[in-house]
Amino acid sequence: MLEPTNQGRLGDLLVEEGIISNDQLKVALTEQKKQYQQIGKILVKLGFVSETVMRDFLSKSYRQESVDLSKIVLDSEAVQRVPQALARRHCLLPLTFDREHQTLLVAMSDIFNVVAIDQLAAELGGNIHIKLLLAGETEIISALDNAYGFDLSLDGILHEIETGEIDYQSLAVSQGQYSQPLVRLVDALLSDAVKRNASDIHFEPEQGFLRIRYRIDGVLEQVRSLHKNYWSAIAVRVKVMADLNIAETRVPQDGRISLTLSGRPIDFRVSTQPTVYGENIVLRILDREKGIVPLDKLGLTEEALHLLSVMMARPEGIIMVTGPTGSGKTTTLYSILNHLNTEEVNIMTLEDPVEYHLGMVRQTSVNESVKLDFAQGVRAILRQDPDIVLIGEVRDEATADMAFRAAMTGHQVYTTLHTNSAIGAFVRLQDLGVLPDLLADNIIGIIGQRLVRKLCLHCRERYDPEPLEKRLLGLPADSKLPLFRAKGCGHCQERGYKGRLSLMEILRMNDRLEELIAHRANIHTLKQRAQADGFISLADDGIRRVLEGITSLDELSRVIDLTGRL
Repeated sequence: MLEPTNQGRLGDLLVEEGIISNDQLKVALTEQKKQYQQIGKILVKLGFVSETVMRDFLSKSYRQESVDLSKIVLDSEAVQRVPQALARRHCLLPLTFDREHQTLLVAMSDIFNVVAIDQLAAELGGNIHIKLLLAGETEIISALDNAYGFDLSLDGILHEIETGEIDYQSLAVSQGQYSQPLVRLVDALLSDAVKRNASDIHFEPEQGFLRIRYRIDGVLEQVRSLHKNYWSAIAVRVKVMADLNIAETRVPQDGRISLTLSGRPIDFRVSTQPTVYGENIVLRILDREKGIVPLDKLGLTEEALHLLSVMMARPEGIIMVTGPTGSGKTTTLYSILNHLNTEEVNIMTLEDPVEYHLGMVRQTSVNESVKLDFAQGVRAILRQDPDIVLIGEVRDEATADMAFRAAMTGHQVYTTLHTNSAIGAFVRLQDLGVLPDLLADNIIGIIGQRLVRKLCLHCRERYDPEPLEKRLLGLPADSKLPLFRAKGCGHCQERGYKGRLSLMEILRMNDRLEELIAHRANIHTLKQRAQADGFISLADDGIRRVLEGITSLDELSRVIDLTGRL
């Protein structure tokens, strides 16, 4: 256990913080004379303070990041890199290994044990960076049994399942059943999906087997197939982790799992759905590091970023983000809120559900069980003196009415709408009963968005476009400009793509557009007016990316309809 040497004696600091009393400190100091142990260990042993409280206190005193090992999913690759004897001798636990940055994350109860750190560095070699986290000694000793006592790799666990007997009944008893291979299998799948940058995990029961798929860069990819006999136990384990009713299989359920993976907190939004072959379970992976992106990292051009900044500077009105499910609308909205989030403004959100937690932002989830829908929620939020309001989605007339009422009363409102284009939002809102005059007066701008996969820079293949491709891209027939297409290599797991980028069309309202909307102009007329004012459509933004070699024409055509350009 650590002791702060430069900030006064540990016992006195604990007394000052009110964690222990003077009498308890005197007892511990008397005991220390007999045992010659650190005062922190003695206080924990005597039961005056829990190891968790001591860990958090030392973390705060040293400004050293700590970790709760009860919520950690161990990485088999990290464990394999550190011999068991070394880990037990110095009470350290390898957590995760980041291949890209060659970093090993290690939990220790004494991060100032120079001998232990030197021996670990020598064992790993000079190319691997060690990052230390503070953890309780008892926690580490218990976790070491799990780390070295059982196989944690996906293939190893599956082999164990195929060759051994499984006690399904004990799976629902406790979350600490590391001896159960199916418990480790679920943990390994979650860890594997996060390492592979998946956004969703699908458990899909079929008639004779269970299909497991990851959604990586927007495309589903099958990773495993298991015998159907294992599905009931896996479903129970996922439900236990998400605090769902394991006995209920006939109605959909929603829950949430919070774990620490790759050294950072990650949430999983769990959804179950009854099907003819059993419950289908989908886990949405919510990684705060990737979910909240700075505005200048969204991949916008300087002109688009400036246009968005001008729209955000308006003190009241509505900014809408449109696009289908999975097009990055939430990421864009959170990036905007994070940019606007200061002590001078009160930001309140109403979401279904809250995906990422933002400091200083008051976030509320829509709750059907207490009949709190978007319209009622907005009505309540407006009594909380907000400056900026985020409404998760405008999906009916009542919500649309409350959103525009909020904008008319001097609030800045952000929301999403399911339409195929930014200009199509006007027709959709009129269908929801919003009067054209209200649309024209209160909408600041509309952002249309899609996500496309980026070509892997290690293997993208140069080629000369066909005449049809040149027509789609607006290139002259005699153009010699080469394009790039996907090939596949080890860096991208033979996909040809790695990572995604957002395509955006930003429509800012002006007097000419407002007049057309007030007179109920059709989409064609609005589009002509917007293009005359410099509006860049999703197709135009995507074609720019294709010509730059960032994505392929095939990928762009998968996401955006380009047939109108023929």
